[in-house]
Amino acid sequence: MQGWAAMIMGIMSGSIPWYTMMVLHKEIRILKQVDDTMAVFHTHAVAGCLGGVLAGFFADPNLCRLFYGVQDSVHYTGLAYGILTGRPKAGFRQMGVQLLGIVFVILLNVSTTSIVCLVVKSLVPLRLKEDELEVGDDAVHGEVAYALWGDGEKLENANEAFSFQRNPEWPTVELKTSSNAPLESD
Repeated sequence: MQGWAAMIMGIMSGSIPWYTMMVLHKEIRILKQVDDTMAVFHTHAVAGCLGGVLAGFFADPNLCRLFYGVQDSVHYTGLAYGILTGRPKAGFRQMGVQLLGIVFVILLNVSTTSIVCLVVKSLVPLRLKEDELEVGDDAVHGEVAYALWGDGEKLENANEAFSFQRNPEWPTVELKTSSNAPLESD
């Protein structure tokens, strides 16, 4: 069963976080309100919780015995193995351990992140003002974010911050070979 379990876990660990990111994030109201441009919630929280649940479901008693360092692996059986071997109580126990671990990690992350955000907020604002957000990255950072040809701002419409001409305020570096001779150009 180890091979099939690994294949099922692999398929689910790739498809479920993708589904939550590409479909559910656009449909569920609370997820629409989260500013998660890099999909951190889906790639870490969803995938991590899924991994914990699937590990508790497919936990092989022989592998758990090696991990826990005990001879008796009856108490360390995943739910699938517990049902197949007639020991569902041990399987539910392992699922409980996995779920308890997930809750612990969530609480630890929420509390630690909250403390860090409070400390940072006491020093600098955590978010730009609404009028600064309306202007965008160009005005705030002096560059155009995600300005790709064919997507977003076009090259011919981009301002001087996104030009290929040399800006005299930018530092330049002269590249030389080991013999201190200038590099040949094509």
